[in-house]
Order: sequence, then structure tokens, then C-alpha cells
Amino acid sequence: MGRVVVVGAGVTGLTCAVRLAEDGHRVDVLARDLPLETTSVVAAALWYPYKALPQERVAGWAATSYAVFAGLAATADPGAEIGVRMLNGTEVLAGRTDDPWWAGAVPDLEHIGPPDGYAAAWSFTAPVVDMPVYLRWLQARLASRGGTVTRSSLGALPPDSDAVVVNCAGLGSRRLAGDEDVHPVRGQVVLLDGVEVDRWWLDAAGPTYVVPRSREVVVGGTDEDHEWSRTPSPETARKILERATRLVPALAGGRVVGHRVGLRPVRSTVRLEAEGRRVHCYGQGGAGVTLSWGCAEEVSRLVAEVTDQ
Repeated sequence: MGRVVVVGAGVTGLTCAVRLAEDGHRVDVLARDLPLETTSVVAAALWYPYKALPQERVAGWAATSYAVFAGLAATADPGAEIGVRMLNGTEVLAGRTDDPWWAGAVPDLEHIGPPDGYAAAWSFTAPVVDMPVYLRWLQARLASRGGTVTRSSLGALPPDSDAVVVNCAGLGSRRLAGDEDVHPVRGQVVLLDGVEVDRWWLDAAGPTYVVPRSREVVVGGTDEDHEWSRTPSPETARKILERATRLVPALAGGRVVGHRVGLRPVRSTVRLEAEGRRVHCYGQGGAGVTLSWGCAEEVSRLVAEVTDQ
């Protein structure tokens, strides 16, 4: 086993780092933004393959991640804060359709009668991740295996002469990897307190979603292509809450406690491949959490191949 440098400290980078450290590599993470400053911390983090292609590879990565999250939720020490739980919810649709292309990753998807105003709906159990809690847990898990996370504003990917470099820089790959295919899709969410929601809700056409966390409810969202602004818009927040309250009327009693904006790193296809002694893993769009463990498994295999050369 050798030294690996992972670039990027969001959920993709940290998950890859943990997986590689558990393989026995010495792993150091370098990132401009520390974990609780990344786009990942903004995510509602409902398991759902969103804005990530190609379908066949994404479905496989998503299934692997689903299984890992289910295992974490089932085996977690009640006193340990991991931030992962399995929660049933409902996706509503404007028209009738067959099962989604990712249905094979979900063991209990069931078509149900839709709420008023919708033509179809299905329910299934999905991992829901409280991202601030989970990112802290991932970083602690990495540290327990000797891995490090260091703030570093890189002008280029580190040299790969003495280490394998794993690029999980997300949007940063536009500059670090010279890849203009990866671009931002802006997502804004509103955080609510004082409201009880016992399941998640999703209307992907909005997108409109309601995802309960342990201390708040994440309500979204937006889907603004090539928009770089990270400043929350009050008017956008108002429209989000209007749409979400039509879907889940109980939200009307909630109190707004925060606004967040994240920039999803969307690409025509997820880039997960080796390039010499570098492994690229970015472009997961709105599915970073959903694909994290599946992508990390493939990164582990590619790094093993590179180090064996």
C-alpha cells in the first residue's frame, strides 16, 4: 500500500478517503473548503439519483451506497452520532409512468394512490443523512485510521510522482482538471423548525422536496443551470415554501431558521476513471451522497490497479 492524496473534502472526497484508508493506504485530504464548508453540507441528502449519468453505472453505485447506508443505520451504536437513518417517503408525479430506472436499488418501492393534484405516486424507504453530523463522523472515521484533512488552495492537482492523486474536487475540476463539462446547478433550500414531519416528500419536477432531519426540516429547492451565485434569494425562498406547503400542508406552522445555497457539480456523465497515476471522481450532480460509497468502491479498485503497476 502507498500514499494517496485526495483532493476535495465534500462527501465524495471524504468517503473515498475513508475507503482508501481502510484499504491500508496512507491518505491525506487537501481541500480549499473544509467538510462543513462544502456544498455537501447544504444537501438535503435524501438518497435519490438526481442529475447524474450514465444510468447503468449510476444505478450500480447508488445500489452499493444504499446497502452501506442501510447497514450504518442498522448497526449504529445508539450513543454514536452518525447522522444516517432509513425513512419511508413518497415521490409524487404529474403523469403515470413505469418504475424508475433506479428501482432495482430499492427493496420496497410500491405504487400508491397519489395525493390530490397528482396523477401517480410511489413510496419507498430511503437513507436520509443529516449532513453536518455525517461529515463530522466521516472525518473522525478517517482520522481514526491515520488520515488527515488539510486546508489548501491548490492552483493545480498535486504532482503524482510520489502518491496516487484522487481528484474529488467537484466544480473545482473545471480549473484543476481543465474540464469545462462540469458546471454548477444552483440549489437553494430553506430550513424550518417547529414542525413535525415523519416522512420525506419529493416532487422531482419542481424540484420540491421536504426532508426531515433530527433538529430541522430541509425544504427545497431550485434547479438553476450554470448559476454561480451562492446568495440566498428571499423571493426564491418564498416560492419554495409555497410549493412545499401545497405538498405538505403541515409546513405552514413552521418557523424559518435558515437559508442555504449549494452548487451541484453536474457533468454530462460522472467522471470516474484513471488517468496515469491520477483517479478522477467528480460530476455526481445532485447525487453526491447517493453515489458516495459506490463511487468510493470503484475508486478503491482503480487505486489498487494504479499502485500495482
